[in-house]
Amino acid sequence: MTDKTKSYDGFTAEERDAMKQRAGELKSRKRGKDTEPEVLAKIAEMPDADRVIAERIHALVKANAPALVPKLWYGMPAYALDGKVLCFFQAADKFKARYATFGFEGIATLDEGSMWATSFAITELSAADEERLGKLIAKAVG
Repeated sequence: MTDKTKSYDGFTAEERDAMKQRAGELKSRKRGKDTEPEVLAKIAEMPDADRVIAERIHALVKANAPALVPKLWYGMPAYALDGKVLCFFQAADKFKARYATFGFEGIATLDEGSMWATSFAITELSAADEERLGKLIAKAVG
C-alpha cells in the first residue's frame, strides 16, 4: 500500500516503523552504554516544531529528574528509571498527529485521588507549562 494512513494487518506504516525501531533498539541494547547521544540525534532529526519542544522536554527532564536515563523507545525520546521507561516524548510528526505528546508510563508516581492525567498534548511550551511539567517529572520519579 502506498497510502501511509491505510493499515496492513491493523497497523499503519508509522506503527510498523515504530515496532521495527523498537526491535532494533532491543537488539542493540548494551548494558552501561550511554544512550543520550542517540536520543539527542533523534531529537535533532525532528521537524522544527517538534524539535524545539523535544529539546525543552529533554532539558526539563535533566533538570528535574537527573536520575532518569535518556533512551530511545519505539524511536522516541524516553527517560527510564531502573531500566523501565517512566516518561516519553512523541513528536507530532511520528504518527502524523496534530500535536506532540508528553506521557508517563505506569511506574510514574503521579497518583492523585482516583484519577490523574498521564499524557499531555503539546503544541508549544510556555514558561508556566515548563514549570508544571518540571513539577510533574520530579513527582513522577517519587
